[in-house]
Amino acid sequence: MRIRLLQGLALLATGLLAGAFGYGAANLVPTFNAVPLDMRLSFHAELMKMNGITMQTTMAVSTLSSLTFAALTRGRARLIAGAAALLTFASFLITRCGNVPINSRIKEWARTSAPADHVEILRRWELFNNLRTLTAIAAFALLIILSLRQPLADRAAPHKQPQTPRPDSTRVRLGR
Repeated sequence: MRIRLLQGLALLATGLLAGAFGYGAANLVPTFNAVPLDMRLSFHAELMKMNGITMQTTMAVSTLSSLTFAALTRGRARLIAGAAALLTFASFLITRCGNVPINSRIKEWARTSAPADHVEILRRWELFNNLRTLTAIAAFALLIILSLRQPLADRAAPHKQPQTPRPDSTRVRLGR
């Protein structure tokens, strides 16, 4: 029962992560590119304030639940759940090392003005955004595949069973 709840949490969190990044890549980025630069910068800066907490929490829950799920399973299921954890962690690293520094620059540009090379910097932000979207979607796909495979009971790591007495054939029989 506990492993099913953990698998459900991993699926939910990773699905939310993939969905949020997918929505951003499919809808927000094209909208960013269609509006005037000052509008994009202002909206982008405000959006990142809201996304900071929710997306980092979602990435953390996705990674930790997938990693714990991997620890409680065995065989191929462990490898698949572990790969999903690594992919969600990759989304986190891409975000922290790629998107977040650029987001800080965008906040500054929204208050002042964009530099001459802003187009290239925004393209780099979009590249990082596409990479983290792909890693999140791949992690979600792996967890879906895992949930569609054999029953969870067959994948759970073996638990130590209490010792039970051997069948009657090994007991000393009296009265014969």
